[in-house]
Amino acid sequence: MKMEKPLLGQAIVVTGATGGVGAAIVERLSLEGAQPIIHFDDDETAAKRLLARIGGNGLIVQADLSEVDGPFALWRKAVDFAGRVHGLVNNAGTRTAISIESSPEEWKSAWQREFQVNFFAAADLCKEAILHFRTEGGGRIVNIASRSGQRGAAPDVMHYGAAKAAMINLTKSIARGFGCEGATAVCIAPGFVRTEMATTLIAEKGKLETMGDIPIGDMAEPAEIAELVAFVLRYGQDSLNGATIDVNGGSYIR
Repeated sequence: MKMEKPLLGQAIVVTGATGGVGAAIVERLSLEGAQPIIHFDDDETAAKRLLARIGGNGLIVQADLSEVDGPFALWRKAVDFAGRVHGLVNNAGTRTAISIESSPEEWKSAWQREFQVNFFAAADLCKEAILHFRTEGGGRIVNIASRSGQRGAAPDVMHYGAAKAAMINLTKSIARGFGCEGATAVCIAPGFVRTEMATTLIAEKGKLETMGDIPIGDMAEPAEIAELVAFVLRYGQDSLNGATIDVNGGSYIR
């Protein structure tokens, strides 16, 4: 039986593609026929390994999203390669702790970096994608936010939660403002996902404190997020435009 390939021929940019969730997204998109454009910051070896795992049908692109021109450079390279880009998955992110007891300089620096990588870079890429979609027959943006953008974050990562909340609002604004022009947007807001970052957090705080409020008693797997991203990117899902999809095991219910 021939496997269905609903994303056949689609060129899709995935930021932060060498991490646990990003790599899972790339592999799932490739499985469904897409041609992923794999963004990495500094781990070229991991990006090359990922490209090899999907049979070389894609591109790896280096860009530092903490730099002002990084997102624009990434998009230019993607369009130069693919000509027509069909989708954008803003998955790249960083999560660093900063105490309110820190100095004003440290506090300001942490907030600026968190917003640059987690929100401003995504907003810049969304801008370029919308302009491209307007003239190329439409396309879809999938923004990966977080449960903390919905319900608030722990005291030492308030900047992370605030940036993810901004991502959710950005998605809604794009959906309302540009859906009529063929540029649709959907947000996915995961809780804890089984990645290196989550494993480190469990080691620091303990399993009970980290996952004690998740009714199903466990975190999501990267493959769950990847499967959902691929589904959202399908042509038939236009009516999801503007939605925020929660994936948190019931730990935050709207």
